[in-house]
Amino acid sequence: MRKVLVTGATGYVGGRLLATLEAAGYELRCLVRDPHRMRQRVAAETEVLQGDVFHAESLEAALRGVDAAYYLVHSMGQSGDGAFEERDRLAASNFAQAAARSKVKRIIYLGGLGRGADLSRHLRSRQEVGRILASSGVQTLELRASIIIGSGSLSFEMIRDLVEKLPVMVTPRWVSVPAQPIGISDVIRYLEACLTLESDESRIFEIGCPDRVSYGELMKRYARLRGLRRSMIRVPVLTPRLSSLWLGMVTPLYARIGRRLIGSIRHPTVVECDSAQKAFAIRPRGCSQAIGEALRNEDQEFAQTRWSDSLSSSGSSPRWGGERFGRRLVDSRTRWVDAAAEEAFESIRRIGGDNGWYYADWLWRLRGGLDLLLGGVGLRRGRRHPRELREGDVLDCWRVERFEPSRLLLLAAEMKLPGRAWLQFEVTPSQGGAEIRQTALFDPLGLWGLAYWYAIFPLHVLIFRGMLDRLVRVSQSLSPSASQPLKQANG
Repeated sequence: MRKVLVTGATGYVGGRLLATLEAAGYELRCLVRDPHRMRQRVAAETEVLQGDVFHAESLEAALRGVDAAYYLVHSMGQSGDGAFEERDRLAASNFAQAAARSKVKRIIYLGGLGRGADLSRHLRSRQEVGRILASSGVQTLELRASIIIGSGSLSFEMIRDLVEKLPVMVTPRWVSVPAQPIGISDVIRYLEACLTLESDESRIFEIGCPDRVSYGELMKRYARLRGLRRSMIRVPVLTPRLSSLWLGMVTPLYARIGRRLIGSIRHPTVVECDSAQKAFAIRPRGCSQAIGEALRNEDQEFAQTRWSDSLSSSGSSPRWGGERFGRRLVDSRTRWVDAAAEEAFESIRRIGGDNGWYYADWLWRLRGGLDLLLGGVGLRRGRRHPRELREGDVLDCWRVERFEPSRLLLLAAEMKLPGRAWLQFEVTPSQGGAEIRQTALFDPLGLWGLAYWYAIFPLHVLIFRGMLDRLVRVSQSLSPSASQPLKQANG
């Protein structure tokens, strides 16, 4: 099965699956609502078509000539409190009928674990979609999973948000309900393997890690790997409805779908059939290993992100408190400078040491003094060379983590902090000059980390805005037509 259609390619699972299939050399086609936006995220060979599973007429062209089709669409997270089950039913019916008419050989679908007549609306809908797809006559391979461990998974993000924000949690009975999570990388391995699995009929496979853990134990394991101490106080009175209301206050991002997630959490989601173990040569990693891998992958993706691509380059001031990217906080701002990119970066390359930090050096010295009192490194280390930098260099209380001449400087903080911090500078040519983007990044460690970020954010605005203004002045002073020395431009 070489020609493959992926629906839901803009989503958490679909985006990762698409990258894996591209690397494996499949002939791929994506069905998306906004093809112009998607085109920048796929390989040149991947075909992108506009369509919508809620509009049957848009599916024919997407499914024509396709051997296998991934169905990774659901409506639970969409706005409004209407009947998401009806929307899922309509979308699945449209897709199944179009796949049958186009003579698709196989549909591959990712659903949810759970058994029993009293399943939540969410889980019932997920399993109903699988039945609708299989009833089309097209061979359907349905993978059923519990919590998917990885950044972007709604259930995992909900659990993480609770652990990160609450040192003491008042927990209802549902935290004792068993689950069998699975890491996102293992889910992708199963989805890809479905393309080559030999089967003559529709089948359902239950997938999960080897560990059966309660939601409470999952929270504790996450806390241990993050170095957080968390206490849980069990109470019997928090109904799923009250739990969802409480969840909406603690994690507003999930207020709209919290009730549906909590409704699903009340039911055990464990593997009760070993058919996947017999059919696939895949052995999922354990729960703690999956969490550790997710955290490492987040660090790698976060470090490689170019904020000039991820954030607006309009130069307007960011909103108060910065932006949220997973558990991390980002404060970014830009300035245009009438100088070449090389000259703009030269001012950045000289930062720190005897050259100072361009603005409010007395505040930097105060912060360094406090760091020394707390047993940190302070500002006394200076820099190896007044103009040259390389990866690994010490720069006062920072260390150079990434350095790309004339383009990028990423500094990792080595001062005492309730979390991890970075300061990044990017320079890109723009409109006959250059644009400097300055980005402060923070990975808060629990509630104290969040409190620290928001407490010092007004100082961030003052210092980083002033620093960026001075960087512009210094960059212009370094242009060939200027002779003003660095110290004078630096004030």
